[in-house]
Amino acid sequence: MKLWSQFFIPTLKESPSDAEIASHKLLIRAGLVRKLGGGLYTYMPLGLRVIQKITQICREELDTSGAIELWMPHVHPAELWQQGPRWAAAREIMFRADSAGDGKRAARDPEFVLGPTHEEVITPLVKAEITSYRDLPKNFFQIATKFRNEIRPRFGLMRAREFIMMDAYSFDANDDASVKSYFTMKAAYERFFKRIGAHAIAVEADTGVMGGSFSHEFMVPAEIGDDDVIYNEASGYAANREKATSALVPADLADAAPVGAVEEFATPGVVTIAALEAAPYSVPADQQFKTLVYIGDGKPFLVVIRGCDELEEAKLGSLGFGVFRPATADEIEPVMGAKPGSLGIIKGTIKNEAALAGIFADHAIRLIGNGTTGANKDGFHVRQVNVARDLAVTKFGDFRRVRPGEPDPKSGQPLQVRRGIEVGHIFKLGTKYAEKFGAVYTDDQKQSHLMVMGCYGIGISRTMQAVIEQSHDADGIVWPWNCAPFQVLICVLDPQLPEMMDLAKKLGAAAEGAGADVLIDDRIERPGVKFKDADLIGIPVRVTIGSKGLKDGIVELKWRTQKDVAKVPLAEVEARLAATVEEAKAKAAS
Repeated sequence: MKLWSQFFIPTLKESPSDAEIASHKLLIRAGLVRKLGGGLYTYMPLGLRVIQKITQICREELDTSGAIELWMPHVHPAELWQQGPRWAAAREIMFRADSAGDGKRAARDPEFVLGPTHEEVITPLVKAEITSYRDLPKNFFQIATKFRNEIRPRFGLMRAREFIMMDAYSFDANDDASVKSYFTMKAAYERFFKRIGAHAIAVEADTGVMGGSFSHEFMVPAEIGDDDVIYNEASGYAANREKATSALVPADLADAAPVGAVEEFATPGVVTIAALEAAPYSVPADQQFKTLVYIGDGKPFLVVIRGCDELEEAKLGSLGFGVFRPATADEIEPVMGAKPGSLGIIKGTIKNEAALAGIFADHAIRLIGNGTTGANKDGFHVRQVNVARDLAVTKFGDFRRVRPGEPDPKSGQPLQVRRGIEVGHIFKLGTKYAEKFGAVYTDDQKQSHLMVMGCYGIGISRTMQAVIEQSHDADGIVWPWNCAPFQVLICVLDPQLPEMMDLAKKLGAAAEGAGADVLIDDRIERPGVKFKDADLIGIPVRVTIGSKGLKDGIVELKWRTQKDVAKVPLAEVEARLAATVEEAKAKAAS
């Protein structure tokens, strides 16, 4: 039980000018955090209590899953990262340093980096400590501070340079065992988010720079989210924008028959899909082929989608290029023979087809059948282009961005889209890191095998803010029971009166006995100030003790989520409060 006057809750009436979203404003106004610099925050006492509760629930669920807690250094030798598979991709977001200081090593690679995550640390550790199949499987986790040099930190804890994260790493003897570990952790995540009262959706996700065969993100739906969730609630299908697919192209779609010979026609000044849609050409966008030129591992390749579609660039990761990017205009013309706006992929029209690493077409172009594309000659297009007859496609794949309303791949029902905040991510890594660091074990036949890994992360500090973004109203935060800094707030309107404080402490003891954390507002303040602060900090249950109520023999009891105030007789209030706490605990556990 804490007294407000002896605790520290520096609430503010106004939001700071640099806070753009509701949860960021409330973090500051409710006295949960204070900004030190861009992306750097101090967790104030109230905020730290929330962090500690979220952390403890996370720890309990990982313990239940069989994961083992450890603690790894924040400072990493850069050579470990240079040995690993993602130095080139990760170095730009890492804080780097050396032991010499004063820029004496400025011309050289950094000697140390601050850890954004720990795959490059845990894998050599496990390599050194585990050598036999008898010691597998193992799953290690930590809850610690991470560092990422965000160029534009924003939205408070949503995109910070220093943050609290749970990261875990599983090691298994084979792929089947690794899949089991992966879904054990997925279940632990689901229990964790349920316990803290966050509505988080597990969505299929792109593996990105982490690599691996598959992954899931855990997204908290929110309009200010950093990614789109494509889903169908009835079927249970959910994926992020970078991974989402649809049943737009039927599996049994037959290729269209040619409607006639390819015809070239002049299109002076026409270099966009929209311009070809307009009169006098009037070619609908869904009947146009759009050709995009990329550079992958130093070689050009083509991607073909419908004119009405957008490329989902992350899906190009499935093509196997280590690094890829859009080609520049200077790189395009020597290969294609034309400038952007007149590009196509008809057999025999590409100037230097031999230079291409491949021509990759989205499945949806088969819906066109016979369409229009560039002639690889500036100011000209060709029509009556038949997919099966005329296009030189190396491989078909899923490269387009899914749109709302397209059929769900599970049920065929329309897909929906909403924004979401990523609060967790799990990856089935495979042997990518084990290969780089030589993490092997010997089986019962003394044969060596690579360990199969998974990795798992939860943004603890980000989750705290995501809960606020998901659970607030015009008056302030509405904390779910299990992660609330305190669960019961006892407002004493006349704290100078000993009998009133005695009752407050008596009720606080009853609530604590039932399993609640209690804060007593014993400040000498006007009732309106106390009630506004109570709503702002969002404690689930408020008990109000005032002179008028005591005169009438009642105490007021109110849920933060409800408008109604219950007037409870003094003789019943201890039992009623204890029952309220028990009810809240049961509901939070269900």
